[in-house]
Amino acid sequence: MKIIIIKYPAGNVQSVLFSLERIGIQAILTDSVEDIQSADKVILPGVGEANFAMEYLKKKKLDILLSRFEKPVLGICLGMQLLCKYSEESNTKCIGIFDLLVKKFSSKNKEDKIPKIGWNTIHKLKGPLFKNIPDGSYQYFAHSYYAPLGKYTIATTEYLTFYSAALQRKNFYAVQFHPEKSSYVGHRILENFIQL
Repeated sequence: MKIIIIKYPAGNVQSVLFSLERIGIQAILTDSVEDIQSADKVILPGVGEANFAMEYLKKKKLDILLSRFEKPVLGICLGMQLLCKYSEESNTKCIGIFDLLVKKFSSKNKEDKIPKIGWNTIHKLKGPLFKNIPDGSYQYFAHSYYAPLGKYTIATTEYLTFYSAALQRKNFYAVQFHPEKSSYVGHRILENFIQL
């Protein structure tokens, strides 16, 4: 099985690669269109700024490739947001798999911390990505922007508001949290994706 991690200027690319190695998966880190086209599964990770990341994907024509991809794709954190239609971060037009506007957290008082960094529980889990994952499991989050709840939501969480912890549309899956930093539960989610 050929597992591709898309290489682009994003902070957690190597940690996803190492996390897959820990569960016995040898992935290929690349931005080659030819390699990605022949993949069985693709992971779009990401920690960074939406517009900068989208510019890189456009330059490599990976936005078009991903929008037409027919095998399983997993977006992680910024990768999830880039799979949405639009982000308030730098007013960025994204890939558009999920018809959602990614919004910035709105602080209600000075105690609110943005970005949200730390552990949070996920709920209302649906679909094969969460096979054998208990409702209320903790996952590690680090983000300032979020995807609202909608018809593609397959897991929810709450910080300042309720929002999507995970999305799915056809062969596209996406998680706002970092499974690669979320201990054995996160590793199980990655295994579930590989087994799709």
